[in-house]
Amino acid sequence: GFDQIHFVSGVYGQSCLNVTYTKRSICALKGSTVDITCTYRHPSWNNITEVSWFNKWESGVTTDLSQDPEYAGRVKYLPTTDKDSTLRITDLRESDSAEYKFRFTTTAVKWGYSFPGITLNVTDMQVKESPGTEEGKVTLTCSTTCTLTDNPTYIWYKNGQLLTNPNTQDNYLILDQVSSEDAGSYSCSVKGYENHRSPVTFVGEPKSLKNAVVGIIVVVLILILCLFGFMWFR
Repeated sequence: GFDQIHFVSGVYGQSCLNVTYTKRSICALKGSTVDITCTYRHPSWNNITEVSWFNKWESGVTTDLSQDPEYAGRVKYLPTTDKDSTLRITDLRESDSAEYKFRFTTTAVKWGYSFPGITLNVTDMQVKESPGTEEGKVTLTCSTTCTLTDNPTYIWYKNGQLLTNPNTQDNYLILDQVSSEDAGSYSCSVKGYENHRSPVTFVGEPKSLKNAVVGIIVVVLILILCLFGFMWFR
């Protein structure tokens, strides 16, 4: 359901002016698209003359996002009625993290800029490795700085290739009894934004293989020392 937040700016005649945001906050992925929505009400005898969204204001003066150079080509106001409005931002950047507010003007009044809006947090993804509780088990986490809104489906890749039927739970990839076949580079994305993958994280060879390699190196070093010793005493 909606996590609604409701603000009343005042009473005009016998009708309230109010704006209801569908969420208090949104966490969205860098490079993705987000819709920020609200509904609003005003006296029926007042005609709407202007609507806008903004995240910058000073002394009552607001900057319409559709006119902001930082959002050029990335902001769109979806068809707005006299009851609701949606701000769409595409190709999200981490610098887009801010509080967004809706403003409307009627023939008689303006909606105040001082009321709270919706907080948008934009995050990238990173794969973090942690050892499992059982020996040989490794858990990879597709980590974000905030919890992505709308419970996305996480997708995993190994060496750039999509993993089919991986052992996953939410944003975790579980590798049971890591073997040499599991060694490689891992990355993640979310469904719908497969082109926006995390940087890769390398999962190394299992300890048994590493120990074998170390053993071979030690043997080679001993042979080299023996060879030098033999040549020295000749």
